[in-house]
Amino acid sequence: MGKPWKIVLAGEGGQGVQSVAGILADAANDQGREALYIPNFGVEQRGGVSVAYLQIGDEPVGAPKFQTADIIIALSDRAVTRTTRYTGPDTVFVYDSGIENLKDEDLPTGVKKILAIPALDAAKRELHPRVFNVIIMGAVIKATGVVPEEKAKEALEKKLGYKFEQKPELRDMNFKAIERGAELVAEAL
Repeated sequence: MGKPWKIVLAGEGGQGVQSVAGILADAANDQGREALYIPNFGVEQRGGVSVAYLQIGDEPVGAPKFQTADIIIALSDRAVTRTTRYTGPDTVFVYDSGIENLKDEDLPTGVKKILAIPALDAAKRELHPRVFNVIIMGAVIKATGVVPEEKAKEALEKKLGYKFEQKPELRDMNFKAIERGAELVAEAL
C-alpha cells in the first residue's frame, strides 16, 4: 500500500465521526496493519465540531499530526470550514450534499477532486438517520480502499455485536449502510 492514508473526518458532535474513525482503525489493526487515530472534540459534546484524524498504513506511523490529508469527509458547514486547512493538490474532499448554509466559496480549491454525496438523505429515506455515520464509513472505504469492506463489517460486528444480538435487523441495516456509502461514492466518481 505504500505511504499511510491520512484521513480527516469532521462533523458536528453527535454525528458519529469518532465512532467511524475508531471502527476503521480497529479494522486496519485486525488486518495486521498500522493505524493511528486521534480524536479532537468541539467545546461541547453535542454542538461543537468534532474532528477525527486517522492514519492507516503498512509501516508504523511516524507522527500523529499531519499537514495534508489524502481524503477529508466533512459533514456540516462548520466541518467544511474547519477542514479546508488540511487540503492539498492530492486531497479528495467529500462532503454531504445536503449541508445547509454551504456556499460554493466555502469549498476548498486546488484539490484533486470534490465529491458531494447525499449520505444524510440516503440514511433518512432508505435506512435510518442513525446509520448516517456508517454510510460515511462505506464512503471512506470505497474512496480509499484503506480496508476491505468485510474487515469493516467485522470491526462493526465487534463494536456493536451485543446490539446486533438483541436486534438482528440492526446488523442488516448497518451492513447495508456500509454498502450504500460505497455506492454513493461510486456514483459520485
